[in-house]
Amino acid sequence: MSGPAPEGGAGATERGGGVGEWDPPDPTTRDEPRPTLSDDDDGERAGRFWSTRRVPAALTALVVVGAAALPLYDIAAVRAGRRAMYWRRELADQLARQPLDEPWVLVAAGIAMALGLWLLALALTPGLRALLPMRRQTPLVRAGIDRDAAALTLRDRAMEVSGVRSVRVRMGRSKVKVRALSHFRELGDVRDDLDRVLTAGIRELGLDRAPALTMRVRRPVKKR
Repeated sequence: MSGPAPEGGAGATERGGGVGEWDPPDPTTRDEPRPTLSDDDDGERAGRFWSTRRVPAALTALVVVGAAALPLYDIAAVRAGRRAMYWRRELADQLARQPLDEPWVLVAAGIAMALGLWLLALALTPGLRALLPMRRQTPLVRAGIDRDAAALTLRDRAMEVSGVRSVRVRMGRSKVKVRALSHFRELGDVRDDLDRVLTAGIRELGLDRAPALTMRVRRPVKKR
């Protein structure tokens, strides 16, 4: 004769029989969908990555140190009772007698001005043009994607469109240029599908500033 059925119905089990008691799923621990980038995400704007430019900085430092240390040493030697160096006396005599409109003076001044402008451009521009900044979802993380990698991703997406034979993608910071060859289907249909696919691909790259899309679709040239 069997004993009474356990309370709780058929879903309950004994605690001491080696099988744990059944617990209902906690609604607070259910799997949540992964976050994705969309146009509605208001992430913090990310600026461009700045290049360290170690070589120009090192060369500039060496030139400045050399140009400043030698005259300072000569001036200190003169104050100590020694004669000035030959190069400084000769340079002072040449500058006193040389007109400023001589060709070599103008060329030297132009070279010095060009070097100065180049150094200013290096100091005021971020560089790293091949690295595109991505949208920042948290202030603690900065991400970027290589321009060639982004172009390759868009090219792979474009090759999935029916009718596309070959695609060339040039990825810029403000514009994406796409040149495609289609060997069948109407060009208008292929262009519409490419526009839809590439627009979605650019959005999914998660760039800080989505570049504009310019596209050209044509037939391959027939060989005679």
